[in-house]
Amino acid sequence: MLSEVMSWLREGPGETYLDCTVGYGGHAAKLLEEGGPATVVVGIDQDPNAIAASKARLAEYGQRARLFKGHFMDLKRFLSGAGVPRVDGVLFDLGVSSPQFDEPERGFSFQADGPLDMRMDQSSGRTAAELVNGLPESDLADLIYQYGEERFSRRIARAIVKAREDRPVRSTRELATIIESAVPGAYRRGRIHCATRTFQALRIAVNAELDALEAALRDAVDVLSPGGRICVISFHSLEDRIVKRTFRGLSQGLDAGLRLLTKKPQVPTDEECRANPRARSAKLRVGERLSKEAA
Repeated sequence: MLSEVMSWLREGPGETYLDCTVGYGGHAAKLLEEGGPATVVVGIDQDPNAIAASKARLAEYGQRARLFKGHFMDLKRFLSGAGVPRVDGVLFDLGVSSPQFDEPERGFSFQADGPLDMRMDQSSGRTAAELVNGLPESDLADLIYQYGEERFSRRIARAIVKAREDRPVRSTRELATIIESAVPGAYRRGRIHCATRTFQALRIAVNAELDALEAALRDAVDVLSPGGRICVISFHSLEDRIVKRTFRGLSQGLDAGLRLLTKKPQVPTDEECRANPRARSAKLRVGERLSKEAA
């Protein structure tokens, strides 16, 4: 949703942006390309591979692109380190990027076989394999249901536990095959692959993707200049609910600091979905920071 994000952010009043999930630098490059010579983008990402790729992609902009490896929960600290007290636009593009999905060794996708990793930052934290092979059956079922909204979570957890009794589950294809064997035939032949929700659940759990989202959204609105805008792209209902609830809370009451610019989330065009099927579940919500007088 590059064009939609650009239309919202570039209508704002200023030239300093915070990209909380800079990824491989697509949005940041467009902001710097279309901005004036004073435009600055501060970018954050957990993935060291993504940061390295963004640094290479944005090298021509010099100090106008200030990139940090870390989590958006620390966005205020990174802004301070960049010498940027306030920003005119903020972007969260949540979830996994296409390059991450396309690297089998990252373990995000079952389309190609790879290790069950799923960590955004592969230098630390538990892998998906550790969760799959270490959690008790009831905890594994709860995780798959809570983060994947998977109705067959208990059947899937039971099948995983049975399989790991013989040997540990180590690869993406191995896990996908176990899931396929656990669910009804009609579900296996559904519109989306029957392993999709389980993989989503494991990825969210491994990276604690939802734990700090609301606090980070509130911090992001706090660092916006009056009239500045925040754009959030989410890819599943759990994320979108948090964004919707947080935006609504910030826009109500006597101390409201945000004006909602999208009553309903924007979705990708049919053309974009045809060009990039992974975009079909994207939802974009936008808010604008109120001045103290307006609030």
